[in-house]
Amino acid sequence: MMNSELTMKPHISKVTSVAFYHIRRLKKVRSILGAEITASLVSAFILNRLDYCNSVLANLPVSTVAPLQRVQNAAARLIKGLRPRDHMTSALRDLHWLPIRHRVTYKLCVLMHQVHIGSSPSYLSGLVAATANIQFRKRLRSADTNRYEPFTTRLEFGERCFSHAGPKAWNALPAELQELMDHTVRSNAS
Repeated sequence: MMNSELTMKPHISKVTSVAFYHIRRLKKVRSILGAEITASLVSAFILNRLDYCNSVLANLPVSTVAPLQRVQNAAARLIKGLRPRDHMTSALRDLHWLPIRHRVTYKLCVLMHQVHIGSSPSYLSGLVAATANIQFRKRLRSADTNRYEPFTTRLEFGERCFSHAGPKAWNALPAELQELMDHTVRSNAS
């Protein structure tokens, strides 16, 4: 087991136990509340906990974040009134919920978008560098793109830091999506 997994296990365990506590309590009153109010309460008590600082979960193994996925599945079962053995993909799709690993990637891309348009705090924008702003890359074709250079690291633990995981997630987006975001920012500014 990697050191990075060991440091996150207590956090994941705490979030999981608190979330399951809320699920058990909501399960008792679900028939009285109805699906819509239950969905609002699940969003307030459970999904917010799953999303809070979830970008630190970047590049963790599936086995480490699996408890959080089980929480999300249980929350979806609660809202949809499904049995424990029912398949969850369609329920998550109906609720418009991304699986945990994709929620982490989404959060990283949102943070990188804020860096890209200049609306992020300086401590975040100082952690990443656009390829166009790197001195020895200015004359390369990659300088004309919206790419960011991931911080190089020798350890897997370093791959979880924002300066590596954020640019990696951003660069994985299709160029059309990055340019679309760029055009949206320009049109809103004018």
